Amino acid sequence: MAAHLKKRAYEEYVQSVTQEDRPQPVKLYIHVRQRQDSCTLFLPTLEGSSADQALTTLLDFGSNLTHLSSAQTESVAQSILKQYQQQASTYISVKVKLLQLLSQVALTPGFRVAALAGELLTLLTSTESHRVKVQLLSSLTSLGRSLFDHADIHDKMVEAAKQHLSDLHHTVRCECLSLIGALSTIERVGSKKEEKKYQRLLCTYIDDQDPRVRQSALKAMLTLHQRGQRLDLSIYQQSVKVLSDDFDGVRLAALKLIWVLSHVYPEEMLAVQGSSEDKLRLIDDGFTNICQMVNDQSVNVRSEAVGLLGSLHLVSPKFLQQTLDKKLMSGLRRKRTSHERQKESYASGDWSTGQKWNDDAPKELIDPCNVSLINSGSCGAFVHGLEDEFLEVRSAALDSLCELATHSPSFARLSLDFLVDMFNDEIESVRLNAICSMRKITKHIVLRQDQLEIILNVLDDFSREIREALHELLCTVVLATKSCLSRSLHFLMRNLNKYPQDKSSIWNCLKHLGKSHHDLTLTLVPELLGTHPYFDTPEPDMDDPAYIGVMILILNSAAECPTMVSLFPDYTIRHYSYLRDSLPHLVPYVKYISSRSLESSHGPLSDEQGHSIFLAQTLENVQHLDTMSRQSAVSLMQLIIRDLHRVSAAEPGLSACADFCAQYIQCQLVLNKALSEDRWNIPAPLCPQQSADTMLAAATQILDFSYQLEHLFLGCSKSEQASIIQMRIRGWSLEFLVQLRGKLSNSASKQGATQGTCQQYLNRLGLIKRYFSAAGVKPDTFTHALFSEMNKLDGTKAGILAKLLQPLLLHHSIPSLLPSNKLSKVTAKIQEPAGGSDNPLRFTAGLALAIDVDCMLDNVQDVNRIKIQVKFPDCQVQLFSPKTSDFRSLSPLRHRLQMQVYMSHSMWSDPCQIQVSVVMTYNPDKIGGNPVVRGADRASKQRTLNLCEPVKVFVMPRPAKK
Repeated sequence: MAAHLKKRAYEEYVQSVTQEDRPQPVKLYIHVRQRQDSCTLFLPTLEGSSADQALTTLLDFGSNLTHLSSAQTESVAQSILKQYQQQASTYISVKVKLLQLLSQVALTPGFRVAALAGELLTLLTSTESHRVKVQLLSSLTSLGRSLFDHADIHDKMVEAAKQHLSDLHHTVRCECLSLIGALSTIERVGSKKEEKKYQRLLCTYIDDQDPRVRQSALKAMLTLHQRGQRLDLSIYQQSVKVLSDDFDGVRLAALKLIWVLSHVYPEEMLAVQGSSEDKLRLIDDGFTNICQMVNDQSVNVRSEAVGLLGSLHLVSPKFLQQTLDKKLMSGLRRKRTSHERQKESYASGDWSTGQKWNDDAPKELIDPCNVSLINSGSCGAFVHGLEDEFLEVRSAALDSLCELATHSPSFARLSLDFLVDMFNDEIESVRLNAICSMRKITKHIVLRQDQLEIILNVLDDFSREIREALHELLCTVVLATKSCLSRSLHFLMRNLNKYPQDKSSIWNCLKHLGKSHHDLTLTLVPELLGTHPYFDTPEPDMDDPAYIGVMILILNSAAECPTMVSLFPDYTIRHYSYLRDSLPHLVPYVKYISSRSLESSHGPLSDEQGHSIFLAQTLENVQHLDTMSRQSAVSLMQLIIRDLHRVSAAEPGLSACADFCAQYIQCQLVLNKALSEDRWNIPAPLCPQQSADTMLAAATQILDFSYQLEHLFLGCSKSEQASIIQMRIRGWSLEFLVQLRGKLSNSASKQGATQGTCQQYLNRLGLIKRYFSAAGVKPDTFTHALFSEMNKLDGTKAGILAKLLQPLLLHHSIPSLLPSNKLSKVTAKIQEPAGGSDNPLRFTAGLALAIDVDCMLDNVQDVNRIKIQVKFPDCQVQLFSPKTSDFRSLSPLRHRLQMQVYMSHSMWSDPCQIQVSVVMTYNPDKIGGNPVVRGADRASKQRTLNLCEPVKVFVMPRPAKK
């Protein structure tokens, strides 16, 4: 027995336990970068280094200055100054780089700029290199601009610059002039003579021998004006003289200075050159001098000159009209009578030359320097600008011509022929600019038939942007005769036949043409409808887009002209009813037609006021839902949703409010149906799986509707946003409760998952509670009860949480929501591809097919969230991200997207349809940009919302040819 016990003890002692090899934990070595102190930021010594090595060191040092703190700037600046003083005179480039680094350090907030400015002024007096002088002056200019309230330092800088104006190198003089223009503090001086001393100083350098110095002097004058200092009138004549300078930069600066003085002294009278009696307004003379530069040899000067003309609105009409006429003016001199000429000849007392019969006085002496063979003044300035070979000049001429025409109706009528001629320009952007420019002046003009013919021929342009811009132009023009209206309709119908994708734009154009030309349309009604005085004509096809366009034109005219209704055949009444219901935004309410038809069907609700009344009456029923039984409330909500959808379809102006209310009531309806089920009284283990799936689907539907309400509607108040979030909390609670009931039935196997679900739900409630507190939102009774009990709950006790949540969800009613009618809905309308074609787009399997997408986006705040979604027949979904350049902004919230989608797929047995739609991405774990779930910034959380109905495109991948 003892031996047996000994053997057993030995076996227990030597028994080995086999353990699986566990992977060794990975050791992470975290390298903490020590914060650089001031000593490590000292500039390394540059002694013994070549110029290239020193520059490389300085470049590396300069890249570290971005992380410089304000406490380190003083020591770094001292180290740079020390290195500057140690550099040999041969390393000029190194000195220049050191000064650049010093200026960079001085811009750090908290740096003592005044002390550094004194150091640089001292260095300026001792340096001899012109490159170093230029950099010192540039650094002083940048430092002076940062010193706003240090006029004494500004005076020292300006005096130092004046001392170096005599430098022989042009770059030093240019930089000195720039500093004087930027920092001269002449406002403090009291006398007028002292006020103009810096202007007189700059004027002396306008005649400098170097053109770059002359340009800098003129730019310094412009800088003085930009700083609010009034320029002296004497500068004008000197600027006019500089317009004949050989250097184009000088002429360009002189142009701008003349333009500035024309705005400062518009009514100042100047003596006309060559005449002692005639006077001319300064703005007229400046306008003439600027027009003269439209014939300059430099394209930059020409484009700048013709661009400056548009802002001179106070020019006399005779000078404006002269810009469109190529006939030369007589030097702006008034033609004197014979009596005045004889009187002047007698008063001069000179002898006759004998070259002319009955001539008692010699001719006036002519100065050869004043004779110019091409001194045309403002003559034909816009004609030359519009005919220039460079598109920059032509575009600037169009802009200026349009701006001046908007302020002068007579000039607008004169410029119409020239604008129409620009419709045939070879450059698309110029043609588009001409169309947009004419649209701005249509209130001043009436189109003749010859002008209209040129405009209508542009409708055949391949560019869709050009065609749509022309449609918008025709919406605003005034036509002279009925033949003009007939030709416009003929060309638009031809355009519709050639480009069916322009249907909506053409219909909108016809709507405005009919509304503004009802008197001309009246004479064309029998011709347009094809009626006969004695015979009945066949009824047109209502599916014909051309006939619909004609009806839109006629019905919009009939709304303004009651006598037109008597000319309509009987079938027009039926067609009006159909078009009024299908195209309410294009077909107006015509009471004269409605009186002949069913008054009850169209009369009360044929205008926006009637729909608004009906919408208000419908929403009044929502307030009674709280007092009704659950079953009765469900029936009433179904009726309300149906009526709201009808209002949305009938009146576009009320569609956003109606859709918002319909979706919110739909959430209430789905939640009421889910909570009215008897299966909530059944224990979780006995509840069928089908019932749980139904309630999960209801919770998902509520969440989807809440995301649509949050992201697709703009203009919601804080209380309305809070109601949406609280509806989402109910959806989360329903989803969580259904999941919890299913997991509690298998608590042994899913205990860990249950705790994770509970903790996630409690975290969401906590984050939303903090969000409500920060926004100052008062929660409803259900949310308030959840927030009150949240601190008592624990994620590990799922059963207690389920017992608390179920009665709260079942017994708290859902509050109603009545929004204001200031809502806007994010929508998209795909214009291309049109869809509906039976001819498939064929491409080789495995290769790419390009599909042109053209859509209009309304009420979109962030275009980066817009994607193009393509759904394939095998249920694969692919998202395409447009580039920023693919969007064209039409207004702050309206955009146009034009891009190409490249899709590819394997070979199919038969042609199938793909669905192309516009979607907007959103993050479900964020509310108002604030995360409600940790890690909400991950890209995998992105979901999409449809902005329009998908367009079906017929495609067929074909096998590759061998």
